[in-house]
Amino acid sequence: MRSSTPLLRVRDVSLTHADAAHPSPRDVTFDIHPGEVVLLLGPSGSGKSTLTLALNGLIPHALPATMTGTVEAGGVDTASAQTAELSTRVAMVFQDPDAQIVTGTVYDEVAFGPENLRLPVDEVRARTEDSLRRVGLWERRVENPDRLSGGGRQRLAIACALAMGSPLIVLDEPTANLDPQGIDDVYAALTNVIAAGDRAILLVEHNLDAAMGFVTRTIVLDREGRVAFDGPVAEIIRTHTDELVAMGVWLPAATLAALRLRDEGIRFDPLPLTPDELAAQLPPASASVDAPAAASTTVDPIIRARGLTVRRGRTEILHGIDLDLEPGSLTAIVGANGAGKTTLIQALAGVVAPPKRRVDVDGIDPGSASPRDIAARIGFVFQNPEHQFIAHSVFEELAHGLRLRHVADAEITERVTEMLERFGLEHKADVHPFLLSGGEKRRLSVGTALITRPRVLALDEPTFGQDRARATELLALLQGLRAEGTTIVIVTHDLQLVAEHTTHTVVLADGRVRAFGPTAELFREERIFTDAGLRLPALQRILAGNGSARERRAEA
Repeated sequence: MRSSTPLLRVRDVSLTHADAAHPSPRDVTFDIHPGEVVLLLGPSGSGKSTLTLALNGLIPHALPATMTGTVEAGGVDTASAQTAELSTRVAMVFQDPDAQIVTGTVYDEVAFGPENLRLPVDEVRARTEDSLRRVGLWERRVENPDRLSGGGRQRLAIACALAMGSPLIVLDEPTANLDPQGIDDVYAALTNVIAAGDRAILLVEHNLDAAMGFVTRTIVLDREGRVAFDGPVAEIIRTHTDELVAMGVWLPAATLAALRLRDEGIRFDPLPLTPDELAAQLPPASASVDAPAAASTTVDPIIRARGLTVRRGRTEILHGIDLDLEPGSLTAIVGANGAGKTTLIQALAGVVAPPKRRVDVDGIDPGSASPRDIAARIGFVFQNPEHQFIAHSVFEELAHGLRLRHVADAEITERVTEMLERFGLEHKADVHPFLLSGGEKRRLSVGTALITRPRVLALDEPTFGQDRARATELLALLQGLRAEGTTIVIVTHDLQLVAEHTTHTVVLADGRVRAFGPTAELFREERIFTDAGLRLPALQRILAGNGSARERRAEA
């Protein structure tokens, strides 16, 4: 039975960032009751993350935004209550975990919130241990959070939210940086949290495959930031599929696969939302989804690494990496959290200077070349877009690299305008980059790397924070660049993306290359991935198989 008293009441809320011309979200109204797990969906720029910041008073108290309407958390008006009081009613896990880490050890980070509530020492200790055990970080409690991988820091942020004991937990893309086991761990912990029925969760998430068995309801915002749909998640997705696709909202991978197969004449009733549901209806000889073909000719590599070893302090992260990447390839670097993926791509691109004479990129040594020479050959996109923004407007951010190369003003205007239109940012040209949505920041960061037309493009989690339509556009853009001869290297946790879009894959484990080769060949050997702590997507196994529907169900 639904409680008559909601944990959260949102009434006619509109939020307008400083310098923004229009509110986003706009005129939003909904309630959240104990026991609910609500999935907040919407295209990039619809205001999902902005809305979450109003739920515990960060807007309007701490961030420059105008708010109309009302938000009540546990009966308290968030616009008038103190944020310290609101933290006991709404716990937040931000899109970027680094934005909320403040202490020197994992244990102290989780204890920090309860300590500030002046709870008894024994309760602080109990909450801290319980929360860390739930996210698998208890054994690393004495470490500095900076030593954790991106996924590890995300789990730490979730532990901090759990320790607050708030009846409503709001999570913004909580699994974006996690490997499959980490995703399972997070959702297992959140399932335990919600099981008692006295708490609720609001979740912003694009990995719907992991979330489908967990959420009970979805609220969908349209491109204007208004509530388009609100109801049971399966009902909303199945009833409004075409409208959601047109909006660019993320859908489960099984649903998207079914839509592609439907275009080939295969009918599904009901529309599958999970790999198991797809397998149950899939005819025995359906088409597979293959990676782009890898070139079979032997050419000199554009990126070469020999004996590449990288240390951070006294810790060796990469151990004797040997790697050759061909011109025009699109290579994914995959691995479990902490495998060294980001360190490898940063070393190849010269963001972290590798030891001299260990890496060659298009004829230069990133270990000794000047930043200007490196930037002329390699465009790099960071995992966190804010780490590379330096200008006061979106236009100037895109123009900066061209100005350094003394490009004529007329050409700068032409190329920047083209890039703004390509990434749907033309209406944000005069906005400060830090005031963009998460998805818009990602598109801007990719645009700044592309605008100088480098021969090599390296991207760390390029689709993070993107809606489905923008992610599809970005991947299509990368394929177009590859066809023109650009060599592309990406780090990603999304193995479905890898299977469908890359020519080659590097599988890392414990700082070593465990496998490297054409993507289609590697994906035929599931053990390559399981030995590295990864799992092939169930959807990929289903579509790639040639057995009966019964056999495919057993695999999934």
